[in-house]
Amino acid sequence: MNITRRNALILTAAASTASIAGISTRAYSAEGDIYNVDSLMNPTGWTDRAILGAEDAKATMIEYSSPTCPFCASFHAQTLPQVKSDLIETGKTRYILRPFVRNVLDAVVFMLADASGEGYHDVVSTYFSTQAEWSRSEAPRDALLAIALQLGFTEETFESALTNQELFAGMEAARDQALNEFDLTGTPTFYVNGKMLSGNKTFGDISAEIEAVQG
Repeated sequence: MNITRRNALILTAAASTASIAGISTRAYSAEGDIYNVDSLMNPTGWTDRAILGAEDAKATMIEYSSPTCPFCASFHAQTLPQVKSDLIETGKTRYILRPFVRNVLDAVVFMLADASGEGYHDVVSTYFSTQAEWSRSEAPRDALLAIALQLGFTEETFESALTNQELFAGMEAARDQALNEFDLTGTPTFYVNGKMLSGNKTFGDISAEIEAVQG
């Protein structure tokens, strides 16, 4: 999959449902497995943006997320706010939101988030909350643009963000590493100090893992 100025801006409705072959939206095949923390913290092709939480937190939670995934949207709407208030803002965990691009629409959302700088989380959150509007649209490019305009983009900056070929290639590399090295089989997938948690976890699920490493 290659994103260019032409195919990024002339998105089709088919892109909203076209997933990478072999990837389910929810799977638990490696639940609880432990992975190398150094490798997880240094993803191939990708530099983590806007890490939340105290640098000296005992836990680090990485989330691989797909903006077109309904389970990811549910987690961000129903669970992440409490994770932020009770676990991130209290200094118990750092939180890293990392892209897992299943299709071109996922890539577009994260490219816009990257272009927004400090607005990274706000952009992703807004697209999750409006997922039903743009992911099912017969004109997804126009639907994505309409939301971007509300976030402060112009049509010119929107188009410019989608021409970052190096960024797109990096997201693909990070996705492939997650599949091949970290055994990711669905989204969302979390790694808490290297331990895999698959699927749309509840606050209780996340809290239990983070409290377990507090000592």
